[in-house]
Amino acid sequence: MSNAKHLATVMVEAFIDAVNRGVDLVPVVADSTSTAKIAPFIKAFPDRLINVGIAEQTLVGTAAGLAIGGKVAVTCNAAPFLISRANEQVKVDVCYNNTNVKLFGLNAGASYGPLASTHHSIDDIAVMRGFGNIEIYAPSCPVECRQIIDYALAHVGPVYIRLDGKDLPQLHDESYQFLPGQIDVLREGKEVALVAMGSTVHEVVHAAEQLQEQGISAGVIAIPSIRPCDTQRLQELLNHYSAVITVEEHNVNGGVGSLVAEVLAEGGCGIPLLRLGIPDGQYAIAGDRASTRAHHGIDAASVVKSAVRMCAGA
Repeated sequence: MSNAKHLATVMVEAFIDAVNRGVDLVPVVADSTSTAKIAPFIKAFPDRLINVGIAEQTLVGTAAGLAIGGKVAVTCNAAPFLISRANEQVKVDVCYNNTNVKLFGLNAGASYGPLASTHHSIDDIAVMRGFGNIEIYAPSCPVECRQIIDYALAHVGPVYIRLDGKDLPQLHDESYQFLPGQIDVLREGKEVALVAMGSTVHEVVHAAEQLQEQGISAGVIAIPSIRPCDTQRLQELLNHYSAVITVEEHNVNGGVGSLVAEVLAEGGCGIPLLRLGIPDGQYAIAGDRASTRAHHGIDAASVVKSAVRMCAGA
């Protein structure tokens, strides 16, 4: 499908609609109004936004205080700074104290491209999976993103939502219904399962189409719900394949590759697994999205090559 849209735009539209229907929502930014594309919200509700300046620890602490005071607090800033600079506040003020804060990690993965490792967020899912009391989501298209946000705003408790920093086309139509924990099967297959989260779902969709042209039947499984996750359903799906490849713009440790490895190991499934992402012990290179993904083997063309090798037993 087309109708590409930036997920931060989807986020802001969801915020505006939520306030209009009576949700006592307060966004908190860390001098990140442009990153959050929050201008339409400010225009609609000029007294509702709190900007703490470039002070991410204050950002999270303020959001936690607002939540304790009965507000639905949402933080909107770049994922690398939210996760790294405010790590202790996320852990203690939000997760440990189970406050009703929704953390939006904007421009996640290597979205900032040439700005390099200081601005890349390739460990956010790994970090958040190490914390308790928080649900974790990674939408892959605008429709799915909107439904996840609407759910998060209605849910009482901490939520982390990882958002990509580029326009993404639709993968679902309006009939799609998101449920926490669900595994999203986008394409049925028989030989190799391609599993991804967030924006790399688009890479594996294109890879599956190219593999079909080569006579290889590839299934596409998206995991938008990292926690909760229906791991039993995931195992059942993977058991139908002779090989599994996970693809993520995240370190191979702690993200969707680790989640799938855990499911296969704990289920006693003897299925070969290849985890594609930023390799163990490395940072993502500084470059535009296409070159970065090609370098790390997580673009569609690289996934096709990896799948062909796996299916050939190489």
